[in-house]
Amino acid sequence: MTESQEKTNLLELTPTRNVQWESDENQLVVLLIPKFKNRFTVKYFEPLLAKKHFRLKLDAFGSFVWNQADGNVTVMAIGDRMKEHFGEAVEPVYERVGKFIHMLQREKFITLNHPK
Repeated sequence: MTESQEKTNLLELTPTRNVQWESDENQLVVLLIPKFKNRFTVKYFEPLLAKKHFRLKLDAFGSFVWNQADGNVTVMAIGDRMKEHFGEAVEPVYERVGKFIHMLQREKFITLNHPK
């Protein structure tokens, strides 16, 4: 870990979405993850596929976080909004949001930035 990584507080960062998504009939988010990322495979194999994306369905909590991750809201504010919206059902809220945000970042579905 570099010195700057040690001092960064996840709660102060703003997540920004990197993949396409849609909402289903229940207003839950479905992430559309491309099956291929390499230019060669996209060019030659993707036209042969019936579906170009994997579909990752999020639950109500995940959908709420995803909809908030617009690059303008900090992780702390997302946690506050979740607690206000869902109440005690999301406790421990910051731990849950933090783990979910880390998972999204690890898979490159979001990027984390310092607030503007």
